[in-house]
Amino acid sequence: MYPSKSVRRVACAAVLGLCSTAVAADWPMWGGDPSRNMVSLEETGLPASFKAGEYKSDRETIDMATTENVKWVTKMGSQTYGNPTVADGRVYVGTNNDAREDPRFEGDYSIVRCLDEETGEVQWTLTVPKLGAGKVSDWEYLGICSSPAIEGDRVYVVTNLCEVVCLDVNGLSDGNQGFQKEGTYMAAPPDNWGSAEPVEVNKEKDADILWRYDMRKELGVFPHNITSTSPLIVGDKVYTATSNGKDWSHTNTPNPRAPALIALDKETGELVGEEAAGISQRMLHANWSSPAYGEVDGKGMVFFGGGDGYLYAFNPNPVQEGGFGILKQQWRYDVNPEGYRKVTYPRPEGPSEIIATAVFHEGMVYVPIGQDPEHGTGKGNLACVDAATGEEVWTFNELDRSISTVAVHDGLVYATDYTGFIYCLDAETGEQYWEHDTLSHMWGSPFVADDKLFIGNEDGDLLIFQTGQEKNLLNTVNMWDPIYSSPIAANGKLIVATQTQLYAIEKGAGSVSE
Repeated sequence: MYPSKSVRRVACAAVLGLCSTAVAADWPMWGGDPSRNMVSLEETGLPASFKAGEYKSDRETIDMATTENVKWVTKMGSQTYGNPTVADGRVYVGTNNDAREDPRFEGDYSIVRCLDEETGEVQWTLTVPKLGAGKVSDWEYLGICSSPAIEGDRVYVVTNLCEVVCLDVNGLSDGNQGFQKEGTYMAAPPDNWGSAEPVEVNKEKDADILWRYDMRKELGVFPHNITSTSPLIVGDKVYTATSNGKDWSHTNTPNPRAPALIALDKETGELVGEEAAGISQRMLHANWSSPAYGEVDGKGMVFFGGGDGYLYAFNPNPVQEGGFGILKQQWRYDVNPEGYRKVTYPRPEGPSEIIATAVFHEGMVYVPIGQDPEHGTGKGNLACVDAATGEEVWTFNELDRSISTVAVHDGLVYATDYTGFIYCLDAETGEQYWEHDTLSHMWGSPFVADDKLFIGNEDGDLLIFQTGQEKNLLNTVNMWDPIYSSPIAANGKLIVATQTQLYAIEKGAGSVSE
């Protein structure tokens, strides 16, 4: 049997060097570790109830005197889709520039904020200009949609410029290293470098870029709507999807030969591998999923949900072919049930791509199909696949389209769909134990910690369940604004991002303890 998540983190960090070197109770990448399972086994004492507080008269900031069990709240931008991560006393989250009072930057920028985990105070900010392509490739005001991945003194994140950047966890406070052109970078997108006066760099406020890899320039990637994927750190490599997609017509693929998945050297940012499975030639919309990793019988695999609706397993070690490093396909599985592909995309009864992240757990891989929420609702499917062979174990197609990553815990799978339903299934058989209608669309993913299931929806409700085969809704807390990201927990705190606020929720904090 594959080791528990907590054991995996320690073993990976200490023995294999595959995961973050942060303490076990941190949440240093999307999914916590390379398995991407939305479960924390370390956390205890997370509150089942809290008060999110009320807005002050400015309607911008939360009055902390009206909160319960809330340690701090920090104002984000007007749209926050990036899922937070936590490592070594810092919280990282992507948002837009709307709430930032920095006279150097007015208007639409995408940003990553690094905050002090204990106070919520901003330590430094990565400021990224827009491509200027509008909704086609860099949708206005969406901000950074990638979850930063942290290992040691480095932060890896994918930006709206369709690039992978590596940052210093300390910002510029310990000197400017690596890239050296932060002022030019912040002034304009790469296509316009030299046409704008460089921004004056502030070592107390700005990020320190160590290296950047431009997927548009180097690979000919055409990002659709927005670049949205979260990097995976395994060994000496960073793996990421490219967000290669269709153009404005939704029928033409500008570059069907661009890879959907790549591997970079984590120290230098050099391209070391790319998939050559033809995913972009078959894709339905865009490649927005994030890669996952697991080991089966001592053999490592990178699992990836393709924009073509297939689940893939790749060898993580590139093989040289024709002068290129190729991530060799081990197997692929069509997550679209028989009959779906006979219907024209994106009709409700037709096929879907994979936007959720595949989850590896105890030798199995779990992933649903789904589409851009702009396409509305439609038929979905959740598959459990043998990680060694790619053979189907079970499927569950009673759920709608889903862009949410599942959580697998104690023999149960917790899955959600875009219509707002939560499902509890048997992890071995797919048998349904219970379901719950949250009465609102759901973008984020369920998260399990401290024997509780946390999930937010578009109405701003954070629902808290007791985990188990019997449905037990403990509480529903309205947080005023839509919740499009996923809750996480680290070091005794539940971290929840709404569209405009970032909350650190901790038992006993705030005006009245639980």
